[in-house]
Amino acid sequence: MNLLNEKVTHNVFGKGKIVNQDESIITINFNENIKKFVYPDAFGTFISLKDKDTAESLKKIISKKEMEEKALEKKREEKKKQEALEQQRIQQIKDHKIHESSQIAFWLDENEQQNIFTDWQVSTGKIQSGPNKGQPNRAARLRPNSAALLTARGKNQAETERQILGLYMVNETFAGNLSEDGMVPAHADFKIKLTDQEAEKMLFWNYYKSKNYPHRTTWNSGKYRYFDNVWTAQILKDIIALKTDEEEIKEIKNFLEYFSKMNLLDIDNIPEACGALKQ
Repeated sequence: MNLLNEKVTHNVFGKGKIVNQDESIITINFNENIKKFVYPDAFGTFISLKDKDTAESLKKIISKKEMEEKALEKKREEKKKQEALEQQRIQQIKDHKIHESSQIAFWLDENEQQNIFTDWQVSTGKIQSGPNKGQPNRAARLRPNSAALLTARGKNQAETERQILGLYMVNETFAGNLSEDGMVPAHADFKIKLTDQEAEKMLFWNYYKSKNYPHRTTWNSGKYRYFDNVWTAQILKDIIALKTDEEEIKEIKNFLEYFSKMNLLDIDNIPEACGALKQ
């Protein structure tokens, strides 16, 4: 707002006229006594404009600026709060010995795709070399807080088209490092199967991201890979958004609440997915 040559009154210096102005400073001449003030902060506190219309317009500008500053301060406070909560979560994870990537994503073969939603258990496969060759793999990070993500892609599909077919919480008594047969059984209550149409919308690489190569969408070899706890929560939230049946939505919300509790996640502050396909 242009205030050059506007007449003003100061609480101490008396009457004067604005002789210079930039974005943050105004210069006022009080009978050859030149003073500088912060703009627009000084108005309404120390300085008043003589022209009523100009004063009213400036009042609106000041009010808008104050609202913007309050909104900015609120954002800063919210950010500090979120950072504090995240630090608290990280500390709780350390205290409770919860690994930040204690979820597991399986690559299901055709036979497993046919049986998984009946058997509700998946094999971690066998060790391929070394003195323990042929013995079952032990997914040592898996605990009762872990979920098993079920993924697959067609023979003629690109890796970027890998779909999430469903997921389940592992059995509440399961510990991967103690598993003798390499099977990862499901929890009795927390299991999700997606329809073909839903699976097409739930792409694995929308969530998974390599720390070293965030744009890379390569599975290479291996029956499974570990998966971030937060990513699993993102998947559950997105599945809730896909569903239309109220009973299914209720069940998946219960799943998400249980999962968040077991992994010490703030269910109201799950970030948006930013996997390799979203980079």
